[in-house]
Formats: sequence, C-alpha cells, structure tokens
Amino acid sequence: MNEVEFNIRLYLTGIMKAWTDRIDSTEQLTPQRSIFNAMTELFDSLSDDDIELIRLRYMERLTLSEVASRCLLNERTVRNHTNPTIKQVKAIIKQATEQAQHARGID
Repeated sequence: MNEVEFNIRLYLTGIMKAWTDRIDSTEQLTPQRSIFNAMTELFDSLSDDDIELIRLRYMERLTLSEVASRCLLNERTVRNHTNPTIKQVKAIIKQATEQAQHARGID
C-alpha cells in the first residue's frame, strides 16, 4: 500500500480524525492536523460521485477497469475524475512532510 492509498484509507474510514484528535491535545497545528484539515477541505469539495470513484479505487482496491465497469463509465472518465484528487493528496502529504522536517530543523 502506498502513502497516498494509506492516507485516503485513513481519512475515509475516520481513523485519521481519531488519531489526529488524540495527537492534538494542544491548539498547535501539527503535521497530522494539517493533513487532516487539508484532506477534509479537499473531500468536502468533491461530489458524492467522485468520492465513490475514489472509494472504489482505494478502499475496495478495484482497478480502473473494474471501477469503470461497476459505474458504467469508461476508464478515461474514471481517471479524469480521480487523478486530480490523487495529485492533490500527494501535494498535501508532501507539504505536511516538508513542514514537519522544517519544524525539526532537518533539510
């Protein structure tokens, strides 16, 4: 399981929120809270249909072809609806990782 899939699974199952709530006992913005907040903003901006495509792809681990078949779409449509979100998740993870490294003084 790659980092993107892992974070999507954590977010969609609610585990990310539970972990973040446990870690964040202060008002300080932790890398975990930063990821959770950005993921919430991203997923709140998606349509229910787009979330379903991502859920099928990353929670049920279906191939693009299987998702397309199940949703009566072609693969290109599935890719066009999921790839921008996946790119944003990668950027969220990268940014939070860089902020954490910077906070620890690692470059």
